[in-house]
Amino acid sequence: MSAKIITFGEIMLRLKSPGFERLLQSPALEATFGGGEANVAVSLANYGMDAAYITVLPDNAVGDACVRELRGFGVDTSKIVRRPGRMGIYYLESGAVQRPSKVIYDRAGSAIAEAKPGDIDWDAAFDGAAWFHITGITPAISEGAAALSLEAVKAARAKGLHVSCDLNYRKNLWKYGKRADEVMTELVKYVDTVIANEEDFQKALGLKAESASSVESGELNLDQYRAIAALAMEQYPNIRRVAITLRESKSASHNDWRACLYNGAEFFLSRKYAITDIVDRVGGGDSFGAGLIYGLNAYGDEKQALEFAVAASCLKHTIPGDYNRVTVPEVEALMKGSGSGRVQR
Repeated sequence: MSAKIITFGEIMLRLKSPGFERLLQSPALEATFGGGEANVAVSLANYGMDAAYITVLPDNAVGDACVRELRGFGVDTSKIVRRPGRMGIYYLESGAVQRPSKVIYDRAGSAIAEAKPGDIDWDAAFDGAAWFHITGITPAISEGAAALSLEAVKAARAKGLHVSCDLNYRKNLWKYGKRADEVMTELVKYVDTVIANEEDFQKALGLKAESASSVESGELNLDQYRAIAALAMEQYPNIRRVAITLRESKSASHNDWRACLYNGAEFFLSRKYAITDIVDRVGGGDSFGAGLIYGLNAYGDEKQALEFAVAASCLKHTIPGDYNRVTVPEVEALMKGSGSGRVQR
């Protein structure tokens, strides 16, 4: 597959309490790396795609370790900018049953939060690329990162790349004086494929279907998702398709998971997966986004691409860490109904 995919955003040091312990219940934290757009790049590289990741990292041993890990997955790191500073950190406590997972961010003043337009040569970065992926997380970090993100999508559109954006609203990040909808309504004008959940539409774009269900209720009103997707495409004529993830949260350990896609003419609803014993749901949305990008490039069929994305994300819920460490044959086997978990010998 020849399509080169570029992703851009912040990767962080992930510090997690062991197993399902509370933070610092024991004097140990598991140190790995993770971040929305990096997670997408890793998934795409695992699927055999030409994936490059762009960020700004501190020029120190922690940044070196992060680059080594990404390279180990086959991700092109040649366009990563290195400079003095720090890496953002997030602390994770995995929830179970009725106790929700908990994330604490420590990313203020990170190297990418201090970045600004002009710090990345987008023309060179996008040379030979076909697709650019970004999320609503990076513009939430700082005013400079928001301006850099807008510069990126404008440059990608000018070079003819297909632009995808996972709106990914994070209420704990929008702290620098601008609301999410002030920034994202401008950025989404340059996006072809939008990925979101209902809360993202409400908080990032200020869009809401009349009878849409509460994001807190865990109950889904399927009739409304086509309406909200159509509303987004009506307000932003540049959007070619909208994919919406539909998570029914029964508990921290049990979610029902599926998604839908609307292209302005057809509305597709995927198979539903009952994920009854979640190992790690962090990165689940990123694995969906990566699966959709892969599927749209590999199959050329939106329904099949949607099914691949949902199956890939279902498998991610079984894997510790931010990254989805699965292959195309494993995802396609689940798509075909091989979900019993029997030992493969």
